[in-house]
Amino acid sequence: MEEQFILRVPPSIAERLNQLLSENASSSEDNSLDLSFSEDGRSGTFAIGSESFPASLLDLPAVVESYKTYDDCALVKTADIGQMIMVREAGDAAPDVLEYRHGLTPPMRDARKRRFRREPDLNPELVQRVEKDVLNIMAGVTIENVDAEVNEQADGDENARKGTKKAVPTPTAKTDVPETVANTGGPEGSDSDDSDDST
Repeated sequence: MEEQFILRVPPSIAERLNQLLSENASSSEDNSLDLSFSEDGRSGTFAIGSESFPASLLDLPAVVESYKTYDDCALVKTADIGQMIMVREAGDAAPDVLEYRHGLTPPMRDARKRRFRREPDLNPELVQRVEKDVLNIMAGVTIENVDAEVNEQADGDENARKGTKKAVPTPTAKTDVPETVANTGGPEGSDSDDSDDST
């Protein structure tokens, strides 16, 4: 794996860089490049020839993979790029954030706001208490106020179940109705019994 970064420059500097990296670089007057950073590691100076421009090191909103090919057929991954050096014109203001808002391509415009989930709003005291309880459990120590929390949760679950249950109707009792005798031919036997004997 190689160490790589993305260098983003204004169009005027890009033309000079293209001339410098072209085949006739010896004929160009801009034959030196330099990039230096201050002690904070985030702001610096980009020098091309005798001119210098302010630069900032910014974090990209997403990791960008870099590939190269040797045979125009197979791609080989060479690096994961997570930072970009942004060179500005001399009068431009420095960015006040460490993370660049946009990605490298138009679909990733304002990517941090549009495409990524916001961090949840958590109460720091609750996080510290839960962390302390987890450490106590791992150490084998009993946790304080567990019974009260479990009882509150059980009561809440029971109330929720009662609220969602539908009333089941109770069945009505049947009254005894005397059966009427429809067959007057005799106490046992029917016409269908006689037909079975003949077969």
